[in-house]
Amino acid sequence: MNSSTTVAADDSAAPAQDAATDRPERSGARRALLWTAGTITAATGILLAVGSFLGLYVRPTSDDWCAAWKSRDMGVFGITSDFYNTQNGRVTNAFLSGIIYSDGLAGIKILPVILVVTMGIGLVLLGREVLRAFGTRAPLLLLVAVAMVLETLLFFAGTRSYQVLLWTPATISHTMPFIIALWALLFGIWAFRTGRRALRNTALVLTAVVGFAIGTLSEPFTVVSCVLVGTAALVCLPRLKVAKSWYPFTWSAVYCAAAVIGLIFLYTSPGARWRRAQTPPTKMSVGDVFKDYFHIWDTILHQWIYLGAVAAGLLLGLAVALLAPRREQPAASRPPTAMLRVIFVLPVPLMALCTLLVAYALRSGYGPTGWTYARTWMNFMIPLVIALCGYGVLLGHWAGRRIAERRAPRMVPIVATVLVGAFALSATAALVPSVQKLAVSTVYRSIAWDKQNAKIRSEIAKGETDVAYKPMYIGSLAEPFFTKNYQRDWVAQCTSKFYGVDRIHKP
Repeated sequence: MNSSTTVAADDSAAPAQDAATDRPERSGARRALLWTAGTITAATGILLAVGSFLGLYVRPTSDDWCAAWKSRDMGVFGITSDFYNTQNGRVTNAFLSGIIYSDGLAGIKILPVILVVTMGIGLVLLGREVLRAFGTRAPLLLLVAVAMVLETLLFFAGTRSYQVLLWTPATISHTMPFIIALWALLFGIWAFRTGRRALRNTALVLTAVVGFAIGTLSEPFTVVSCVLVGTAALVCLPRLKVAKSWYPFTWSAVYCAAAVIGLIFLYTSPGARWRRAQTPPTKMSVGDVFKDYFHIWDTILHQWIYLGAVAAGLLLGLAVALLAPRREQPAASRPPTAMLRVIFVLPVPLMALCTLLVAYALRSGYGPTGWTYARTWMNFMIPLVIALCGYGVLLGHWAGRRIAERRAPRMVPIVATVLVGAFALSATAALVPSVQKLAVSTVYRSIAWDKQNAKIRSEIAKGETDVAYKPMYIGSLAEPFFTKNYQRDWVAQCTSKFYGVDRIHKP
């Protein structure tokens, strides 16, 4: 019997097992878990809907000015060539920019909702696949609630919410790479479960393409993902008995190899060489890097809201332990206990290493203030938040099993669910002021920008070639006249090209 038949048989048997094990004492816990999950879904859904809706009020700033006029005047392949030859070598980044900016500002307005939806669905499917791998499952509503909590934290809990959700250049470089890699992983898992050689080979080819694309899309995500996927490749060696075939190792190795090739392609490009020439290597010591590293972690640890990811995981773990029947693997086929312990502790050193590598890259590229470029933190914050959720699942599953084994009073799991859910909701509620501030600043700027834009267009229609532009700052991003030297003011020059005039000046 092949693997697809086995999976089908397991899935068909699951409802019968559920019916057999659905004892009356579990009904209270089920209702409490589902009601809590529904409440969390509604609360986080409102915040994510607001963030998505704000895309309609996004207007150009900083790098937007350059990407917009280049996409309009050069086309998709023209801007891709420009990035490779004269900018930074990030050809995939340029290609995606060319597509998003190809229809004026429409692309940057709908991108936030695309990010929210694709990341959310991807996280739900990933959670389902992980639970399936352990022979269990959870109600879909709980998976949706957990995914939405993670998204809410990732988009709104940091110090640069505007940049990681609404500012297109940052989302392309630091948010989109994870989503692309996530869907490639899901396809690889699905191809593996089908047992069909053709689909597995297709998944490997797709992984190679995705790996190369990410290598030429985002240097920090390439490094972080290769550290994580490379570690997974080592853990999935068949002799360690975590994986029973060579496919997981092969998939991971193909991704890492393709990503490294892409990174080399980027690094050796004329554009990357030109960029390095503009910013000579920064003098730094090991102490400087660790200083930035501790600054980053100090900022993160002051955000207690990230514990909401643990709370969401606790809910999922309780649900798995109290509701879902567990189909235990035969003892002979289980991974060794020592290896499971290693896997349990691996996220801690891996996250520490990934943060250190990003801190080093920021210090190298931007100097002493590089660590403040918090949009780049998304490259390790996404796996960190997922890891926190995973630890929460393990803790919740442990607690749920103890409750079930000791036949605790019916109210115990209900109270535990309500308390954990209340904490997750409090983390969500704590984000309301930052979302409100984001909404107000974004909407007000769009109104002022539209008014000024109409005035500039009117002057251009009358033949003006030197128009007034008042800087409108948002999200700690650069605007025209950020420097006194106009020749070095790349934002002002891109703004003038966006409007098709010779020059812009302050009002």
